[in-house]
Amino acid sequence: MTTVSGLEVFLESGGDLVAGKRVGLLACPSSVDGQLRSSVERLHRHKDVNLVALFGPEHGIRGDAQAGSPVASDIDAITGLPVYSLYGETESPSPEMLQDIDVILIDLPDAGLRFYTFLATTLYVMRAARDAGIAVILLDRPAPINGNRVEGPVLDPEYLSFVRPYPLPIRYGMTLGEVAQLANDQDIGCELRVVAMRGWSRAMWFDETGLPFVPSSPNLPTLDAMTLYPGACFVEGSNLSEGRGTTRPFEYIGAPWIDAESLADQLNEMSLPGVRFRPVYFVPAFSKHQGEVCAGTHIFVTDRERFQPVSAMLHILQILKRRYPDEFAWRQPWAEGAHPPIDLLWGSDALRLHIDADKPVESLIESWQPKLREFKQTRAENLFYP
Repeated sequence: MTTVSGLEVFLESGGDLVAGKRVGLLACPSSVDGQLRSSVERLHRHKDVNLVALFGPEHGIRGDAQAGSPVASDIDAITGLPVYSLYGETESPSPEMLQDIDVILIDLPDAGLRFYTFLATTLYVMRAARDAGIAVILLDRPAPINGNRVEGPVLDPEYLSFVRPYPLPIRYGMTLGEVAQLANDQDIGCELRVVAMRGWSRAMWFDETGLPFVPSSPNLPTLDAMTLYPGACFVEGSNLSEGRGTTRPFEYIGAPWIDAESLADQLNEMSLPGVRFRPVYFVPAFSKHQGEVCAGTHIFVTDRERFQPVSAMLHILQILKRRYPDEFAWRQPWAEGAHPPIDLLWGSDALRLHIDADKPVESLIESWQPKLREFKQTRAENLFYP
């Protein structure tokens, strides 16, 4: 049975939820139906939907911007509608952007990770809608790396920001609709309605839904990359290449000064569950070590149900720090007085200090379990799907 996305459930209603209202839409290139037609196209052509404005997250409404690149507001060449960027001069809709809108639809895929910026954009839109007195309708989509697994430390509230927008663990095991409803009930308080999917259950990975996989980020082109991303993202906080600028981002990890053969051997000797490593050599076309020959490891997930990406990456980073104490380094803060990037991603300074002190990874994992158990209880009370 193919999962029916919230978009298609909404369209089946004939637009009754937005009849007579001016509609804004927050979407991206992977906001498609089962026939690969975009939600922009479907809603713009729908006779009962008065679509008046588009909102674009990171990478833009058409997906033509690289990670971290500011996106300008513009006029959409296909529909002629204004496109307001929420990843450029502003990360939240201004009152002016919302003044001619009665309801905003959100149709975004999610990675199920707190540092994936689509989550932050969703929560920021909900707060702006609350302040403007307009309704939000979220069209729910599958959690691509299943909706069961919960991993990592719960965010320290002192580290709240755009890449860590809510006190969640790294991998929260919820759909975007579920976590939006949780945040709305606990904190935001906008007029929110979540249009649930049909035919989706928590154990499903995206390739089991029957829906087409369209990358929501140019650096997460495959489900394999997304499966590794909960842990491999932390490589971004170091001077190692995480494979950006190659055909295997987040599957390759390396640097010019690594001995690939011995590294792969050492990683495989750990017998981490559900994963194997092979030596790899690559030249990034952009990003860190652009144009340089890097050596490192290609990470293969052999059993995605057993694989624990957050824990595995802690072991990998610790080994690299031990092997290359003079070469390995954490990236410096982007501005004076700011947190180092690794702290921003992790949600505290615990990972960096723990690895630098060469303490056992197991003790770091144990340290976040009490708060994670609390979150799991709250999460269990806010799930829509079996």
